[in-house]
Amino acid sequence: MSQQYYQAYKNNSVNTASPGELTLMLYNGCLKFIKYGKKGIEDNNMEFKNTNIQKAQNIINELIVTLDQESPIAKELLSLYDYINRLLIEANIKNDLDKLTDAYGLVEEFRDTWKEVVKQTRTQEYKQGVQA
Repeated sequence: MSQQYYQAYKNNSVNTASPGELTLMLYNGCLKFIKYGKKGIEDNNMEFKNTNIQKAQNIINELIVTLDQESPIAKELLSLYDYINRLLIEANIKNDLDKLTDAYGLVEEFRDTWKEVVKQTRTQEYKQGVQA
């Protein structure tokens, strides 16, 4: 598949994704950038490390901004997102692989939980569609 078609496919998948699927994409992107940040530290490539950790931070910040403040769980999520963000900042400043690993683990838990939510939502929507 050519790069042009791949980019069109990616754009289309973002444009047609449900809010739950978009959140899942954000978590997956954050995990990818944390992995790249780790690679940057391991390869002593500070520019690559910095760029990718900042991209992970941008995603966490987007999750914070879009958080439904009326939701009962919002305060807990906000404090966890804030903690992940602080881990990323410290990892970036100190080249600390342990902090990146901790951040990765937390984001991975969020992603796995969210993946289950999206799956259950799809199942419910399918069942409702079949009954209609």
